[in-house]
Amino acid sequence: MLDANLKKQLDTYLQNIVSPIEIGVSLNHNPDNTAKSTELKELANEISQLSSQITLKEAVAQRTPSMSIASAGQAPRISFAGIPLGHEFTSLVLALLQTGGHPSKASAELQQQIRDLEGEYHFETYISLSCQNCPDVVQALNLMATLNPNITHVMIDGALFQEEVDRRQIMAVPAVYLNGEHFGQGRMSLEEIVTKLDTGAAKRQAASLNEQAPYDVLVVGGGPAGAAAAIYAARKGIRTGLLAERFGGQVMDTVGIENFISVPYTEGPKLAASLEQHVKEYGVDIISAQRAAGIQQSMDDTAQHNLLEVPLASGATLKSRAVILATGARWRELNVPGETEYRNKGVAYCPHCDGPFFKGKRVAVVGGGNSGIEAAIDLAGLVEHVTVLEFADTLRADEVLQRKARSTPNIDIISNAQTTEVVGDGQKVSGMHYIDRISGEQRHLDVAGIFVQIGLVPNTEFLQGSAVELTRHGEVIIDAKGATSLPGVFAAGDATTVPYKQIVIAMGAGATAALSAFDHLIRS
Repeated sequence: MLDANLKKQLDTYLQNIVSPIEIGVSLNHNPDNTAKSTELKELANEISQLSSQITLKEAVAQRTPSMSIASAGQAPRISFAGIPLGHEFTSLVLALLQTGGHPSKASAELQQQIRDLEGEYHFETYISLSCQNCPDVVQALNLMATLNPNITHVMIDGALFQEEVDRRQIMAVPAVYLNGEHFGQGRMSLEEIVTKLDTGAAKRQAASLNEQAPYDVLVVGGGPAGAAAAIYAARKGIRTGLLAERFGGQVMDTVGIENFISVPYTEGPKLAASLEQHVKEYGVDIISAQRAAGIQQSMDDTAQHNLLEVPLASGATLKSRAVILATGARWRELNVPGETEYRNKGVAYCPHCDGPFFKGKRVAVVGGGNSGIEAAIDLAGLVEHVTVLEFADTLRADEVLQRKARSTPNIDIISNAQTTEVVGDGQKVSGMHYIDRISGEQRHLDVAGIFVQIGLVPNTEFLQGSAVELTRHGEVIIDAKGATSLPGVFAAGDATTVPYKQIVIAMGAGATAALSAFDHLIRS
């Protein structure tokens, strides 16, 4: 089941288990479904043979095949309905380690907050094994179940439990249910989940943030540009903070990265984890699950010099002598009727995450750039047929991608197509309307899914009305040193006028902004 190299790595990890645990395996004895049960049993056997601390036993579960993990002698609070491989293998390993007493890297304060949660919380998370966003949610909820005996969590492979997926009309993952009711959709951090449950947490955190002393440099954004800026600032020995809703930014939604110099291949979540670890090594104060709501100048009466204030959506305000804006960008939406109504009901933005839910169906990809054509090629291996709709008269993707798409038999490409409406039956997408820009004729396309891949929008709405000058597209205008129109404020990455939106360019821009901010501080 596991190759020799993976088994060797797993053996090393499992040496960190300090207390006995039990793996309960519930198998499906239906002749039509024995293959997956056989795989799961083989996986469980191989794991149990790697550690004397692990005991394997048969179990009875609501869903089969499934695997539960529990401290010896206790009722299981963590379960995997399906086979936790692919992106979820790490979730399995962490569940084994944390149940076996190996400490989590989450802050002590956050862990105590989880232990203090009152009430019964029974979570279910529907995932696909190809989803790179799902493991963060699964791992967060598994940790919560480990820490609090009133919390349980089961990961459910949607591809294996299609009847449940259809009944609950799940068309995007991760989809989280709490006590049988829909709780959340998409990537959620541990902090976000806990804050949603602990209604008083936001108020307490805001009060704590208001008491923070001013920073020398405050970085707003936790993507590649923000991480690079924080590292370069902290290396100068100045007090540095980093404010981010989620660390990693859009990189967390990127699967394969093959153009990061010196690294032939990596994946977005892996790179983001490395960035966060690097930032933490320099003692940067990371403020997560918070969103900036503006920026303005103020006067520090004690230090007698100008400060910059960054008010937060939570009501708190952070102060700093210099600020670096690195808020990145997000996927652009179609902004047509029906898009919002059918989001996560057929309208999707992540082909890797949600593609498996359209197996054997007809789908559309809107956008003919690199991301759109890559999405079409990936989806072609899963779905019955892919239609690419491009607004312009030619595709914008690299020629190598265009050749691959045109040679794939179940991909059609329509140019000069302007999407005008998403249509459905009230529950899910059934098709879309578009206009042929040459003839002016309105046409209809019968599809079960629409994957939107039409570029990026800078995350700069919070700067509207501030002294930071923006382009008509919302990008922060910067000079060669990353300086903005507001003294002491610098910017870097995809939120700015930098001409190319690439990870390696964002990192360089982040370093430039930090060095410029430091130069500003020593001169002022």
